[in-house]
Amino acid sequence: MKIHNGSLYWPTTTKQFTPKTTYEKLDIYDVVIVGSGMSGSLTALALAESGLKIAILDKREIATGSSSANTGLLQYSNDIMLHELIGQIGEKDAVRFYQLCYESMDYLENIARGLPFEVDFIRRPSICFASDENDVEKIKAEYDTLKKYGFPCDYWGRNEMAEKMPFSKHGALVTFGDAEINPLKFVHGILTKLEALGVHLFPYTEVLDVFENNDSLEIRTSGQSFYAKQITYTTGYETTPVGKRIGADINRSYAFVSNPIPSFSDWYEQALIWETKRPYLYIRSTVDGRLIVGGLDEDKPEAPESDEIIQQRAENLLQQAKELFPAYDIQIDYAYAASFGESIDNIPFIGEHPTKKNHFYLLGYGGNGTVYSMLGSQILKDLIFGNRNEDAELVGLERKYGIA
Repeated sequence: MKIHNGSLYWPTTTKQFTPKTTYEKLDIYDVVIVGSGMSGSLTALALAESGLKIAILDKREIATGSSSANTGLLQYSNDIMLHELIGQIGEKDAVRFYQLCYESMDYLENIARGLPFEVDFIRRPSICFASDENDVEKIKAEYDTLKKYGFPCDYWGRNEMAEKMPFSKHGALVTFGDAEINPLKFVHGILTKLEALGVHLFPYTEVLDVFENNDSLEIRTSGQSFYAKQITYTTGYETTPVGKRIGADINRSYAFVSNPIPSFSDWYEQALIWETKRPYLYIRSTVDGRLIVGGLDEDKPEAPESDEIIQQRAENLLQQAKELFPAYDIQIDYAYAASFGESIDNIPFIGEHPTKKNHFYLLGYGGNGTVYSMLGSQILKDLIFGNRNEDAELVGLERKYGIA
C-alpha cells in the first residue's frame, strides 16, 4: 500500500535510522512487534524497560512508514468532542478516555526528555475555531464540558481572537497542555534507546502468517521464521497479517510545509490551530520557523501517485493559510499526501484478539494517533504481563467496531 507520496519534510531534519548491528535472532522472544513506527517503538519501549526480550519486524526500512508523514500535533482533545463522546459511550467512559489522552501528554514529554538527542517536543496550546457562526454553540458546549471535568481550557470570542491572533473568527475553544514534536526524530530517539536496551530490529522482514506452535507462536516472514510467546501488531494503516479490522476507514490527507517565516510575534504562543468543520484545516509551526498546513481529506485509501494532484491540493491549502496569516510571505517548500485511519466509533483498536490468544493490537486510528499509541502502550504492557487494566475495555477489540 502506498501510504505517502510527494516531498516529505521530516526526513530532511534527521538522518535515516539504521540498526547498528546485524542481529542473531533468539530461539524465542517474549514479544515480537510488527511495525517500527510510533506505535511499535512506544510499545517496545514499555515492554523492554520491563525486562522482556523484544524483536521488531518491519517490511520496509525501519521507521519509514507513516512516521515520516506524521504532522506531530499532540492534543488531548479528539476529533470527536467530549460532549459528543459522552452521548456516544456514556459520561464515565468518555471522560476517562479524555483523561487517558490528557495523561499521555505527560508520558510523551517524559519519554522525549529522556532520549539521547533533542526531538523538538514543545508544549503548545491549541486553538479550535468555529468555522462558521453556527458552530459557536458547539464550541461553547465543549468548553463547558471540558471545564466541568477539570480539563484546562478557555473560550475566546471574536474580540479576544483579534487581540491574540492575526485573524478572528466567531469563537474559539483554547485547550492547554498540548504539544508539538518532530515525530521522526522522536521515533529515531526511541529506537536508539531500544537498541541500548537489547531490542532486535529487523528491517525488510514482512510477516506473512502466524501459527500456534506448542507453547509459542511461529511467525513466518518473507525471510526466516521467528518464534515468540506473544505478538503485537502495530502496523498502522496497513492490513494486519492476522485479524480483520471492523469499522475502520482508511482515507488520505494533504499537507505542505512552508518556507521559513521571519517572525510569529502576532501568533499567540504559536498555538496549534484547527477548526470545527470536517474535513478540517490544521496549522502548526516548526522549530526552524516553517508552517505545516494540512487538510482536504479524501475518502480514498492510498496516497495519489500524481505530483500534479498533490501540488494542486497544496495550492488550495496555501490560499487558506494566507487568509489566516495575510502578512506572512508563505510559499510551498514541501508538499505531500498521506494515508490515515479512522474508526467509525472514534476509538482506537487496542487489546488482545477476541479469539486468538497472545495476539495483541495497537492501531491508533483517529486524529490523535501518537497520543493513542502512548496510552495503548501502557495498556498493552499490563495485558501482556497478565495484569488487569481497568481502562482496557474502553478501547478493547470485542466491541462492535473492533478486530475479528
